[in-house]
Amino acid sequence: MKWAIEIEDLTVAYQQQPVLWDVDAAIPTGQMTAIVGPNGAGKSTLLKAVLGIVRPAAGRIRVLGRPFRARERRVAYVPQRAELDWDFPATVFDVALMGTYGRVGWLRRPGAAERTRARAALERVGMAELADRPIGQLSGGQQQRVLLARALAQEAELYLLDEPFQGVDAPTEATLLEVLRWLKQQGKTIVVVHHDLSTVAEYFDWVILLNVQCIACGPVAEAFTPENLRRTYGGRMVVPAPTVNPA
Repeated sequence: MKWAIEIEDLTVAYQQQPVLWDVDAAIPTGQMTAIVGPNGAGKSTLLKAVLGIVRPAAGRIRVLGRPFRARERRVAYVPQRAELDWDFPATVFDVALMGTYGRVGWLRRPGAAERTRARAALERVGMAELADRPIGQLSGGQQQRVLLARALAQEAELYLLDEPFQGVDAPTEATLLEVLRWLKQQGKTIVVVHHDLSTVAEYFDWVILLNVQCIACGPVAEAFTPENLRRTYGGRMVVPAPTVNPA
């Protein structure tokens, strides 16, 4: 199996307090992977360690077979909406166009090809009609669509998304899922920090169960078990064994 992300002996600490401890995990290419676990489990930190945003205290991470900096342009990141300043004076189209900056550089003006990519990305997420709207006037679901459009405009190979379904309405969740499945059909790799255990088996192929340490990592049918969930969530819940949707 070919790996998009390989994590070995990863430890991350904030103020000498471990947030991730000795994590070993691997994520296959061309699949949709969920990272699940309780609040404070280190899920977002794991993504940020992969992206080089936080510095590990120990361990090694390889992205598409190389250190992240060698693969940076091939990776798109969708952060949590709360991490962004939605009062920034920009339009929906401006944000989507930002996804092209990694290729043209911040000092060069995007050309016709980049603008076409941005418009196509907005069309894909159902936001083309709002291209001229200031981002401060968007709903939470619309904000999430725009963030995904920005990532699509990057035309990456690996997409990392932090809680994209959190706090969005059902139509937006359906749209986001449709786009992610379309990316998978294009051979892309999608990694999602996810909170809804009831949809893991339906949405994803691979799962990482995380609570500071990696409790389990593998195909959903093998790793997403009641026993592993009890270990991950400290025995506070009992989840029936999921059935994997073959679609």
